Amino acid sequence: MGIGDPIRPEARRLPNRGRRVKQCFSLAGWDAKRAEWLRSRGLSRAPERVVMVSGSQPEPCPGDAGDHLLLRFLKNKLDYCRLHGIELLYNRDVLQPAMTGYWAKIPIVRAAMLAHPEAEWVWWVDSDAVFTDMDFSLPLAARYGGHNFVAYGWPDKIARRSWLGINAGVFLIRNCQWSLDFMDEWARMGPAYPEHARWGEVVRGALSDKGDDAWCDDQSALVYLLLLSNWERLGNKAYIETEYFFQGYWVDVLDRLDGVAARYEAVERRAPPGLRRRHAEREHLRYAAARNAAVRGAVPGPAGGGEEGWRRPLITHFVGCQPCSGGRNPMYSRESCDDGMRRALGFADDQVLRAYGFRHAAPLNDTVRPLLFDYPAAPARND
Repeated sequence: MGIGDPIRPEARRLPNRGRRVKQCFSLAGWDAKRAEWLRSRGLSRAPERVVMVSGSQPEPCPGDAGDHLLLRFLKNKLDYCRLHGIELLYNRDVLQPAMTGYWAKIPIVRAAMLAHPEAEWVWWVDSDAVFTDMDFSLPLAARYGGHNFVAYGWPDKIARRSWLGINAGVFLIRNCQWSLDFMDEWARMGPAYPEHARWGEVVRGALSDKGDDAWCDDQSALVYLLLLSNWERLGNKAYIETEYFFQGYWVDVLDRLDGVAARYEAVERRAPPGLRRRHAEREHLRYAAARNAAVRGAVPGPAGGGEEGWRRPLITHFVGCQPCSGGRNPMYSRESCDDGMRRALGFADDQVLRAYGFRHAAPLNDTVRPLLFDYPAAPARND
């Protein structure tokens, strides 16, 4: 598999599925129904709309400052959506009780498709993911026009058939019949179905690094479905993004944020004054395009960030930090997670505050300072 290739699944015969549960919400003919709905409302030729979906548990967070952190993560998503004309649906309800844990996102994503036929795409973003490039817009038509599902992956891990090869915490899915069928196929591997335990054994045997873990989690199921199943409708409709940080692993990102900020400021300092002009927030996308044009060629790396270079990462994902529960992976220290989340959120906030004439005094400082009108050619004020 090459970098950025659409998925081409291996020819692998699935085990006998046995009895399937017939879910009452199965739906056929969605493409025709949705097309008629769009025609009846004069939306057939409207630009592609995106609905972002995220969420958290219904109960208060048990972790220290968990609710405060989730509020900051939510604000970050609201900021990005406001700047890009995206509608945000934030859910805190368990729509299907048997779909526990990370599996809970599948029912809400599916419900969002049906509740928002005007949306061409539904974009799931985990609650612990931070938008760290407020200028980047998804290349929907240019890059994903022929595909229905987009997720981020690592080619080396995919080649090893690792359950960590594709991340299920951020994905983009087209609002169409193919996607509904795909979500149903994915859900059938989950805890709401009697085949769940058997799927755990199948996935453990098929993926290289599951060890003795026979639990079929949502990400392992997704990796299996995309890479090893013979689902007849998969075709080339799934795309694994590897060129930019559709979701970047926070450990790979954080140490570079100061260098990223310094390089962007250096470009703006040398740019014509028009790029630094204080502008209305609703003009954000126009100025973002001009800023990206100035940065392109001057700052190495792909737009949206990547393994190499110094461009802003689109998303920094704090996998393993568990800000709500506080039950972080023991391989990460509490300080690294807490400071990392604050650092990434502040980095994103500074991009938003710019239009209001402010920025934070320092990366881990919640105090803000006013900016002079020609910033960064003129320094921030200390008063």
